[in-house]
Amino acid sequence: MYQNDSSQGSASNNARIMTPSRGRQYPSRYAIWPVLFLLLLVNLTNGISIIPLNRLLERRLCRAYYDSDHDVDEQLCKEDGVQQDLAWIMGFFDTLWIVGDFVMTIPITFLSERYGRKRILLLNLIPRLFMLLWTLSIAYFEDYLPPRAAIAGASLSVLGGDTVFNSLIYGLAARITEDSVTRAIYFSRMAALTSVVGFLSPAVAAAAMTIRLSLPFWLGTIFLLLAFPTILLLPIDDHVPDDPTEARRPLISSPTLKAQASRASLIASVVDRVHSLVSAVGNVQLALLLLSMFLTSLASADTKLLAQYISTRYHWTFASAGYLLSVKAIVNFFLLTFVVPFFLTTQGSASQSLTDSANVRYARFCLVSSVLGALAIGFSGVIWELVPSLLIYALGVPLSVFTLSLANSSIMWAHARGSGSNSGDPQSHIFSIIMMVKTLGSLVGAPLMATLWYYGIQASFYGSPYIASSLIYLAAWCVFWNMKAD
Repeated sequence: MYQNDSSQGSASNNARIMTPSRGRQYPSRYAIWPVLFLLLLVNLTNGISIIPLNRLLERRLCRAYYDSDHDVDEQLCKEDGVQQDLAWIMGFFDTLWIVGDFVMTIPITFLSERYGRKRILLLNLIPRLFMLLWTLSIAYFEDYLPPRAAIAGASLSVLGGDTVFNSLIYGLAARITEDSVTRAIYFSRMAALTSVVGFLSPAVAAAAMTIRLSLPFWLGTIFLLLAFPTILLLPIDDHVPDDPTEARRPLISSPTLKAQASRASLIASVVDRVHSLVSAVGNVQLALLLLSMFLTSLASADTKLLAQYISTRYHWTFASAGYLLSVKAIVNFFLLTFVVPFFLTTQGSASQSLTDSANVRYARFCLVSSVLGALAIGFSGVIWELVPSLLIYALGVPLSVFTLSLANSSIMWAHARGSGSNSGDPQSHIFSIIMMVKTLGSLVGAPLMATLWYYGIQASFYGSPYIASSLIYLAAWCVFWNMKAD
């Protein structure tokens, strides 16, 4: 597959990428590894902190509920009053993180073009470090900080959260190669890594928190410290290229040069960027694709509730719930690491590129799996029903691979290119658009799922978030049914 990459255009442009800090050239197949390692560190940090944070807050709330000066047995903490308070805190925490991230996405993305991606990625680690250290403060200073003070840990997301990080990291991966099949395989590997880490990290967190509840937060701090030198090794060039032909390449062209050379104010530049992003959405098919991404992002907000859902509905400890969630990683890993890349390579050898119609068909299949899986989770009354439901839900994981491939389709952008926009190639904005749409979906989904979960506990209708999620996935499938991208 790498021969395809190196054979298109100039070998020096497509098969190699410059690392300025080293002054050396690396083949694109090696350039992807530091990207994957950074993705691993950041997602592992996120993943191992969720369950311990839930348990830490539950322990504090449980002690207050029973008016006890010492820790209460975890099984006694599954009372509805405790779980509702926990759902309220976590709902506000997630919403605050997403709001700050979403509001600052455009300004911070512009700053990344003016001051360089590496500096913004380094800045992106600060709110994550603050969240971990603040959580440790909640654990160690119980007499001074109430459980609801944990919400403040999400306040620094205005410096950049998951939206900024993902848009930069996926944009960087797309720059490494210009071959559509190889790019889709990179996306598959990144999705596989994200998914596997997302569901293996609960097992790591469960094992660590059985030793000491604060241990996962210290491990996350170490992972973030390792991320700092990793960012410095990323294959990105933050300087204006001397070669004029290089300056005209779409993914690093006029927006970057304009950001670095323009003397316009930051506000004027941000307004111009908003106008560019809006004008880039040039046809109905692209609008339908973005709408489907919004709906799937909204529906997938239910995954953040899985640990508490399992712990509350089936009266399992959070550590046991973490081990169970790791079972889902087996299917995710197999699909995204072996099945999808093998299929993409086979398709590429036959046609040199994935057709848009094929991507639409496979995305529809993933959405059907998500509909059935979420619905089955919502109606799983006992644990033996939940396990196969999680496996069915996992079959929808490759959806992002096919939607990202569709988003990079030249057909999708034909209208935007023909509109005569002077803001450069509109396709260069694709990852900013996608991540903002997904964040908007999460922004709506986080409080919606938290509210459904809160009142579901009150009414003993625990599956309500997942039934709602199934209906939203069904709406996304209906959107895809109307897409004709061939």
